[in-house]
Amino acid sequence: MMTSIIDDIKRNFNSGNMITRIIIVNVAVFMFLALFKAFVPPTVYTSFSNWVYLPSSPLKLLTRPWTIVTHMFSHVGMWHVAFNMLILYWFGRIVGDLLNDRRVLPLYILGGFAGAVVYFIATNLFANAASLNAHGASAAVLCIVAAAAMTSPDYTVRLLFLGDVKIKWIALAIIFVNVLGTQGPVNSGGAWGHLGGLMFGIFYVWKLRNGSDVTEPMQDTISWVSDKFNGVPKKKKTPLKVTHVASNKRPIKKKRTATKSYDLQKQVDVILDKIKVKGYDSLTDEEKEILFRASKK
Repeated sequence: MMTSIIDDIKRNFNSGNMITRIIIVNVAVFMFLALFKAFVPPTVYTSFSNWVYLPSSPLKLLTRPWTIVTHMFSHVGMWHVAFNMLILYWFGRIVGDLLNDRRVLPLYILGGFAGAVVYFIATNLFANAASLNAHGASAAVLCIVAAAAMTSPDYTVRLLFLGDVKIKWIALAIIFVNVLGTQGPVNSGGAWGHLGGLMFGIFYVWKLRNGSDVTEPMQDTISWVSDKFNGVPKKKKTPLKVTHVASNKRPIKKKRTATKSYDLQKQVDVILDKIKVKGYDSLTDEEKEILFRASKK
């Protein structure tokens, strides 16, 4: 049975999109930490977790800088990881479909990093930072939420007890709750971190609309690491060939692609308008394929 379970996980990890892979990693880390905590003395777990969670103390952070990344994959409590992963699944699918799957992991990591920076600054300014730490994917996940809301604000999701709600109102409610949370007696540092992730998601889409993709360097790094890990050979540059054309022959003109690109953009605009009114699930397979091809441009 265990072999079958492991094979299913491997198959889903290898064939799934980036959101699926991030969720699998988060759940796997949660299960490891939960089992470790259940079978060791509390002092041992506390000592171990200090090397995984993000410390607020500047001196501790200098000795364990990797926690800037590890903390955003570490959760405490079943509801903590379940809530974050459900939100990531719902909104990450929108980001992957509209902005391209290759941008999801860089956006997740950079959103978590932005949340960590804001958390670190806030706790050192407003609290006794020596004994505090941060864990969980909330800032990274909320960065994805903000990016989805900025990309398609009128995209509609169905919520329990509330019915159909546009994601711009969900994002606004999350921002409002976390602004209030910065003044609360419990986890105010976490609220600051959440706002950091949200603000980065908004900033990212704003920059993308202005022609700058701030995740591109990380995309290239991830692609390079993935190629190395999978043994993909480096592409060789094709030598430049020069062909002489007789003077009495007219040079062959290349077909213009401007009209084709314009038609594709018109199709994408119509599809995005349909998403705003009826939601992503209303799209046909052909319309989803057009969106996917457009995201590759």
